[in-house]
Order: sequence, then structure tokens, then C-alpha cells
Amino acid sequence: MQSGRGDGQEAGNPAPIPVKLVVAGGFGVGKTTMVGAVSEFPPLTTEEEMTVASEGIDDLSGVDRKETTTVALDFGRITISDEIVLYLFGAPGQNRFWPLWNDLALGAVGAVVLVDTRKLQDAFASVDFFERRGIPFVVAVNIFDDTYEYEPEEVRDALVIPPEVPIVICDARDRALCKNALVTLVRHAIDRAPSEIG
Repeated sequence: MQSGRGDGQEAGNPAPIPVKLVVAGGFGVGKTTMVGAVSEFPPLTTEEEMTVASEGIDDLSGVDRKETTTVALDFGRITISDEIVLYLFGAPGQNRFWPLWNDLALGAVGAVVLVDTRKLQDAFASVDFFERRGIPFVVAVNIFDDTYEYEPEEVRDALVIPPEVPIVICDARDRALCKNALVTLVRHAIDRAPSEIG
């Protein structure tokens, strides 16, 4: 008995190409929200309730209403076509989880560095991480309801971002804006690819 849509491999078609992307940034910047906004299924998250044990360790300034935190990763998927599937890995933001970033970045085509302009200093470590590893990235400025909206070039100057790195305005709750950030990242990675091949 055959279904209306055959299995691609049974029909002789190759398996889809997996494209790994990382969503990174500081603590409480909106990474879990972004992965959830674009994933085609409810994302796998490792959210845990924040407890008194994190007092004095996690800086809650600007995110004082935050009640949960990612302790390992977020995972989502977007099927682009029969040939390409995007796998999204949200990285935890606290310093103590940074050793996980090396594993999450392994094999990644690129990264979205999500930025909260209320805590711009938290973005430097993420930018530095991907620059040092030569991994293409874009900066996505997450819009919060109570923040002043800076122009992308103002953010570029503040973070000392090279001119070739795209900067986009994003709302981690908005599927269309998040998808735009991911499309911008993939295009940026493709544009960089020829110069990376020796």
C-alpha cells in the first residue's frame, strides 16, 4: 500500500542536506523564543526553573522577570525543501555553559548572534567566539518593548562589527523577522564560501 507522498530515499532521491545553524547570545536575550518562533515543530528545550542557587551567578539586570533558563540547548528544525533541512541549535547564554558552545558550533554553517541593546556588553563574547573560529555570523538586534530602537549601523559601531557582517533588526517572537535573520545568515555564509575554499 502506497501513501500519497513516497519516501524520498525509496524513490531513489538522496536524503536532504542537513544545514546546522546556531542561535547564540547573552543570557536572556531571546534565543529560546527565536528557535520556538521558527521551528516547524515544538522545539526541544532544556529550560529549567531558576532557583536561589543562581543568585550572585546569573546577572538578572534587564531580565528580572525571567523565571527559566536554558541549561544545555534548544533544538528546532525548518524544512526548506526535499533537498535542504535547517537544524537550529540555541546555545545557553550564561558563562558557565560556554564550554558547550564548542560542541554546538562544530559543523555549523553559521550563527545568529542575538543582541539586546539594553545589555550590549553581553554580545562581545558571542561575536568574539564566532570571529575567532571563522564561522560566518549575522547580528540580529532583538527588539524589546521597553528599549530604544538603535539603527543597525549604530549597533555595528558599538560592537565594532566588520562591514561585511550583516546586521538585521529582529523580534524573537515574530516568525517572519526570525526567518529573515536566518535567510540573511545563509546568504552570508554562501557568499563567504568561495573565499574559504582553498
